[in-house]
Amino acid sequence: MNPAQISTARRPRIAFAIGCPAGVAPELTARLLADPEVTGAAEIVAIGDRRVLDRGAEIAGVKLDLNDTKPDAALPSRIDRPVFVDLGNLDPATIPVGELSEPSGKSAIANFKYAIALAARGEADVVAFSPFNKASMRLGYPAYEDEIVFVTEMLDFKGTASEFNVLPNLWNARVTSHVPISAVASLITFDNVLRGLRLTDQAMREGGFTKPRIAVAGLNPHAGDGGNFGREEIDVIEPAVTKALGEGIECYGPVPSDTVFVRARKGEFDAVLTMYHDQGQVAMKLIGFDQGITLLGGFPFPLLTAAHGSAYDIAGKGVANPGALRAALLLAARMGARRMAAKAAA
Repeated sequence: MNPAQISTARRPRIAFAIGCPAGVAPELTARLLADPEVTGAAEIVAIGDRRVLDRGAEIAGVKLDLNDTKPDAALPSRIDRPVFVDLGNLDPATIPVGELSEPSGKSAIANFKYAIALAARGEADVVAFSPFNKASMRLGYPAYEDEIVFVTEMLDFKGTASEFNVLPNLWNARVTSHVPISAVASLITFDNVLRGLRLTDQAMREGGFTKPRIAVAGLNPHAGDGGNFGREEIDVIEPAVTKALGEGIECYGPVPSDTVFVRARKGEFDAVLTMYHDQGQVAMKLIGFDQGITLLGGFPFPLLTAAHGSAYDIAGKGVANPGALRAALLLAARMGARRMAAKAAA
């Protein structure tokens, strides 16, 4: 990646929600609010219960210097040290660490909603969140499916959004996401593949790439082997790649999925567009589990978090690695700066 240097009148502003309070989210949030590189890269507005954050700071062994405020208070026009919006929505003494609970899920949902609302009102440029636990969130909000569906419904969003997994030198996007394997083939259509390529190109340019090189994985073994193992590559994927090339998107494929990540790791591609969830997730987590970022792109503003989960098995032990979430916040700052620069130039 070769992001351009950007100068803006103010630093980008990140609405940063505390994730699952029973997992590693509180201690990771505390570590990053005490990280001078993170707080120097962006104006941070953190959201949650101050008691949860304080417990996270104690576990992490860090001291926090925050500007505390209430949910109904106006945010300052410029933020020199992180602001913490105290929703007062959970006493951490009432929940077990490392276990699912309805109160934990409700707290995480409330924090996330507040962060989204800030960005939707233009009071933040980007949303970030420390790791959620979806099972816990469903206890607190049974209709919860995943972050993309939740944000889509909350914003009444009519466009198309997608999830990206990001490592320092490699991005992964996918045509289908949280669907059963039995439904994947029917969703591999010309329009869906082309939409995935367009979203990937757009998100990566916003992330700092001038002209990202995107490999498109095949669906079938050996990318269909000339039609012997399926025709999706011939009838759907290749035509979508040809169309995207005509639009100025630098893409290649279909490439057999068992070699595409080998080639990408060698530097041949900047991103891989896979056809389904685990086709990319397995490879990306093997390559860099502690560094992976999840980006939700296509919405009016980006949303970012660590690719790993709530890690109940190590919660409360002070050993959680902040690397992935730190990388997510630094990418959020870069993306926010680019969005600000684009608006100023418009």
